[in-house]
Amino acid sequence: MEKITETLKKATIGGDKKPKKDKKAAAPDAADAGPLEMQPPPAFLQERLDMFDRLYKEQQDEIAQRPREDILITLGDGTIKPGKSYETTPASIAKGISNSLLKRTVIARIDGDQLWDLERPLEKSCKLELLDFNDDQGKFVFWHSSAHVLGEACERRFGCSLCIGPPVDNGFYYEMALPGGAAVQASDWAPLENIVSKIVKEKQPFQRLEMSKEDLLKMFAYNPYKQHIIKDKIADGTRTTVYRNGPLIDLCRGPHVPDTSRIEAFAIMKNSSSYFLGDANNDSLQRIYGVSFPDKKQMAAHKKFLEEAAKRDHRLIGKQQELFYFEETSPGSAMWLPHGMRIHNAIMEYIREEYWQRGYDEVMTPNMFNTSLWEQSGHLAHYKDDMFLLDVDKEQFGLKPMNCPAHALMFRHRERSHKELPIRMADFGVLHRNEASGALSGLTRVRRFQQDDAHIFCREDQIKTEVADLFDFMRSFYGMLGLTFKLKLSTRPDKYMGEIETWNAAEAMLKEALDEFSASSEGITWELNEGDGAFYGPKIDIAVLDCLNRSWQCATIQLDFQQPINFSLEFQTAEGHVSKAEDTKPAAPAPILEAQAADGQDTKPAGAEDKKDGKKKPLLVKKPLAPGCARPVMIHRAMAGSIERFTAILCEHFAGKWPLWLSPRQVIVIPVGMGFLDYAKEVAQLLRKEHFHVDVDSSGNTLQKKIRNGQLAQYNFCLVVGDDEMKNRKVNIRYRDDTSTQARDVPVPLDEAIEKLKKLKADRGMYNPFPAKTEEKAQP
Repeated sequence: MEKITETLKKATIGGDKKPKKDKKAAAPDAADAGPLEMQPPPAFLQERLDMFDRLYKEQQDEIAQRPREDILITLGDGTIKPGKSYETTPASIAKGISNSLLKRTVIARIDGDQLWDLERPLEKSCKLELLDFNDDQGKFVFWHSSAHVLGEACERRFGCSLCIGPPVDNGFYYEMALPGGAAVQASDWAPLENIVSKIVKEKQPFQRLEMSKEDLLKMFAYNPYKQHIIKDKIADGTRTTVYRNGPLIDLCRGPHVPDTSRIEAFAIMKNSSSYFLGDANNDSLQRIYGVSFPDKKQMAAHKKFLEEAAKRDHRLIGKQQELFYFEETSPGSAMWLPHGMRIHNAIMEYIREEYWQRGYDEVMTPNMFNTSLWEQSGHLAHYKDDMFLLDVDKEQFGLKPMNCPAHALMFRHRERSHKELPIRMADFGVLHRNEASGALSGLTRVRRFQQDDAHIFCREDQIKTEVADLFDFMRSFYGMLGLTFKLKLSTRPDKYMGEIETWNAAEAMLKEALDEFSASSEGITWELNEGDGAFYGPKIDIAVLDCLNRSWQCATIQLDFQQPINFSLEFQTAEGHVSKAEDTKPAAPAPILEAQAADGQDTKPAGAEDKKDGKKKPLLVKKPLAPGCARPVMIHRAMAGSIERFTAILCEHFAGKWPLWLSPRQVIVIPVGMGFLDYAKEVAQLLRKEHFHVDVDSSGNTLQKKIRNGQLAQYNFCLVVGDDEMKNRKVNIRYRDDTSTQARDVPVPLDEAIEKLKKLKADRGMYNPFPAKTEEKAQP
């Protein structure tokens, strides 16, 4: 189910924005004028309920026969509560403490990792945590339950076939097929919200039922989408769960809130079209997005937040400030305008300076490789659907979606010594990923992008030091921009490659590095995200928080033990012998793939023709370590991540008010009158020589209008010049971010102004280099 959910999140094909209301429409349209709900209700509702009631009674009768035993429930504060198995519920424990605790509790967590319905009896002694809406898991359960309520409203109004309804980062959605291929209209929103209000008032309980695959196929025989999911995701002979609230019964592993009355505030946010399973060859479905909260105050705060976020939308600011745009002939690939490139280059310049200080070497690798490379790295199996593949000379090539396989090739193109390690390769190469068209969204989801991508090849004993340096890099980078961040350590997944001892050692190193970083950094903590590591090694995920406290996934630090094996990477250890060949000349470049004959004696290039049947049969060969050699560890890391996405984050974080070093409009020189235009141009020329982005307002507008225009265009500094400034080679300065300087008339010598601006830019600071002078107090 999780994989389908993730796929469908990217499958939207329309309706990205909230539809505008027709101001001229005085009367309700057809959707408003029609009945609120289908009359009579769809026949499948009652058929489904009859089957549920029968099976639910059988389940309850079976549970009633189970033995009741004394159990102990340990709460988060260490308090131990007695209980009975199959009788005591988390809700009864919460109510025993206080009614207010029960009311605000959304869900229970058992033994640290299993979510549990509040009204579902406990089965054994356990550790019990009571989670409210402020907990991330509590919020997702709340929104998941709200999605079921939305699904019920849609069935009652449309008689539709539901697909899935997952929680997402900012609420939830439900996906469905309406009878006759009809589309959801904006005029359906209010009726659906009215039905939801009824559902909430009815206090419908969420009931959990375990069912066999065979019974599920019977229950959802009317719904081809549920049929597909059941057949594809549920193994024969196994059981899974459905949940009921009111007439809705939905395939779902849960858990859910106790009843629908918990959802006091509910709103539909938008609707769109999408493809079933994200495949354009499948049916087009309708998707309705919503958000909900336990009380109306939180909904009001959320709507205010959305208003502020809308003002900061990078797509709006990008248009206003002429930073970038998109052409229909190349969807998902930004057209960077001159002012946008100024920001892009400033970010890259900063990162390159940090690379110089931190011992990185910048490299460049091809944009296109034979798919045999991606097969060897293992990426082809995971990324093929997201790659752009091309047929060239009767062979298949792919535009690179990531740099790591190319960097592995670069590492192994000659013999390596332990003395060279760590090797830090940085690459700003262009990457391409074939994102679904409906998922494209400004600069935050694109098909063509660049990353501040780097790979560190090091010994195992160097991991801790390298990770510590990455933390320092991250703290410096984000701190300069006023961004905070949070850290998660993702550990070994169920399906992993390599030796468990290596995993344990690597995780221990990362934990130690995280502990030391947290101890030395005020307010920094980290969370354990068990089982969510990559198949090739554990990783640290870093999410930045902007000024609206929104979380953005940017940086990552990943330990990779698999790619060095896949590409037979090795280095000579201090104990290993050095070959004579190494003393005289470098080793020959290693082939991407090695094909070995059946007898094990001969080798031939990848794709060589097999003499028996004339077909190309490339065989992947992983060489064993040479004597005296060891495998390096490959650390994948990025700070900004996608430069495009990071630019969008900064655009919204600063609301288009860029700090001087990033700003595409740093200075505007404003002559008081046309008689001072030549001096204004001279000032601008001197600033350009110091690499400032500077313009001159040579319009015939009034002085007040010129200054106002400069402020609206977000120039960091307005330098006003008139007769006094021209005669004395001075400038009158107004700083955008300090209101105390807006009405100043205190000219500053031109040379002093330039030097202070240079220092502010070099510092990448956000301070006023021209503070208002305060009068000294008279001496007694």
